[in-house]
Amino acid sequence: MHSTRRTFLKRLAVAGAAAPVVLPAWARGAAPSDQVNVGCVGVGGKGSSDSGGAARHGRIIAFADVNQSATSRRGGFAQAAKKWPDAKPYADWRRMLDAHGKDIDALTVSTPDHMHAPITMTALALGIGCYTQKPLTRTIYEARQLNLAAARAKVATQMGNQHHNGLPYRLLVHYIREGAIGKVKEAHSWSNRPIWPQGIDRPAGADPVPEGLNWDLWLGVAQERPYKNDVYHPFKWRGWYDYGAGALGDMGCHIIDPVVWSLDLGPALSVHYNGPAPKPETFPTEETLTYQFKGTTYTEGNAITVKWYDGGRLPPAELAPLPQGMKGLPKNGTLFIGTKGVLLTPHGSGPMLLPRDQYADYAKPKLPSIDHYGQWIDAVRGKGQTTSSFAYAGPLTETVLMGVVASRVPGETLRWDPKTLTFPNSAKATAYVKEDYRKGWEVKGLS
Repeated sequence: MHSTRRTFLKRLAVAGAAAPVVLPAWARGAAPSDQVNVGCVGVGGKGSSDSGGAARHGRIIAFADVNQSATSRRGGFAQAAKKWPDAKPYADWRRMLDAHGKDIDALTVSTPDHMHAPITMTALALGIGCYTQKPLTRTIYEARQLNLAAARAKVATQMGNQHHNGLPYRLLVHYIREGAIGKVKEAHSWSNRPIWPQGIDRPAGADPVPEGLNWDLWLGVAQERPYKNDVYHPFKWRGWYDYGAGALGDMGCHIIDPVVWSLDLGPALSVHYNGPAPKPETFPTEETLTYQFKGTTYTEGNAITVKWYDGGRLPPAELAPLPQGMKGLPKNGTLFIGTKGVLLTPHGSGPMLLPRDQYADYAKPKLPSIDHYGQWIDAVRGKGQTTSSFAYAGPLTETVLMGVVASRVPGETLRWDPKTLTFPNSAKATAYVKEDYRKGWEVKGLS
């Protein structure tokens, strides 16, 4: 390995005072524990806010984006170059890591889902701490492998489910763990997604690739297919099996997160899909997924049912005694049914203990605010730990992606074996746990 920022302190500790130490330039300017060099893959769309969040706490020294068009979506290559004129720009993230891997301490990965694992695994092999967008990966196998790789690398990791550190979900966890609604009998999570096309077939033909977009790099590990205008790039990729994880993949790592977290759930025992017959290449327009988990100290009984709804589907309205003036369930939210009461949390807003009259005098704790990006950069410095590290985010993503697999295998209740990463009662479902990368894009540990 090269002598790098990440190995310098370890070598210094071993050497002690036995020999004089000549500090490199970066150490003379700022202590290595204080200055964090950040690289970014994807700086448009969500990548704009991720790189900006990291920049509040570290120094951007390089960034990569496959779309260098001046009209790229929200932020993008041109704006990143203006914001960080000293940072080295690239189209190809592999070239960026080749050139700066020894200098980058922390990397944000804000790409379509199919490229999360390849980029992150490459960075982990270089000893770089990673902030990777949700869902952590596109397949269950990738999620397990990144979890294991991060543990071996012993670097700071964080998934981009920033609501995990938000006050609403932390307050939710407090109420559930405190027993405010008693033992939880069942839980429901839902989203108004998809807000992009799903349940469609692949269009025929090909269109010219827009100037500034490197379509081959955008495809990455996915199998080759022609570019079609306004079908995959820049946002509608979420509905396609090859690139995204559908409505569940987009929002599940947000909205199912507080259910798994607060109830301390382990791997799901099974999952069942109810919805339209799947199309060959895109996710369904709507669905209901029923998960079964082993019970915990926070649940009633030895098992608990957790349901997910999207595409306009919602839990039965009668489950929630809504407060006066509230017209129906929120567009995105989570509902816990307890032995003593009900907890309803609109996604992004504070939890409500119901019925309201019953909890009018219930004490609300004061919780400190946490910056999701700052917590990660601090952990890169060696100060504290992240709360959505891959050790937590990997298993959460596995659970979410079980539902993604189930939507491709209708009519079956899929039993899950987390030790073998298989659905023992469905060879078809097991085939979706790990999928092949395009030739020439193989990544050690994933291919």
